[in-house]
Amino acid sequence: MEISALCIRLLMTIMILLMVQDQKVDAVSLRIVPNRLQFSEYESVTFHCEGVDYCEVVHRIKGKVESCSKTNKRTPTGSSCSIQIVYTYNSGEYWHETEGGTRSNSINLSVTAGPVILESPAVPVLMEETVTLSCRNKIASSNFTADFYKNGFFTHRSSTGNMTIQRVSKSDEGLYKCSISGVGESPESWLNVTAYLKY
Repeated sequence: MEISALCIRLLMTIMILLMVQDQKVDAVSLRIVPNRLQFSEYESVTFHCEGVDYCEVVHRIKGKVESCSKTNKRTPTGSSCSIQIVYTYNSGEYWHETEGGTRSNSINLSVTAGPVILESPAVPVLMEETVTLSCRNKIASSNFTADFYKNGFFTHRSSTGNMTIQRVSKSDEGLYKCSISGVGESPESWLNVTAYLKY
């Protein structure tokens, strides 16, 4: 009986620790404005660090984002900082990291010098929701047909430059890109689908 009670107490302690860890992860989250994964060179991107007073953004290869020390400001839900002009070398994985070493969710940005980008959400899409992917032409803003590809395979053609997925499911996850005939194609970006949102 004593062993059983000890096992129960041990299991309860583990569950509490896991819950606390989840709360730590949930309390630190990263999102970007505009909410997309691809950018053309010379655009700007703003990182929003939710639940913290100072937005410390880290690039997987380059380390801490230096411009954050100059552009940090408080927001109603935390803090933010910006890269005023992005270049292709700013592509890569970003996350917020606290002084204690806790990491937020990561966001994988693609910055291209090419004329075409795919606008897809930077944060996971909730299952059963509707998501629209947009093919953006830096040269012309209208009157073009876009082809969309998932995992390298053609999936949709649009005269509006948009592809809408109704009632998103896990099967919609994958690498998406778009192309415009005579202009070029976008980089690939991963569409992430989740059953619940942590941030």
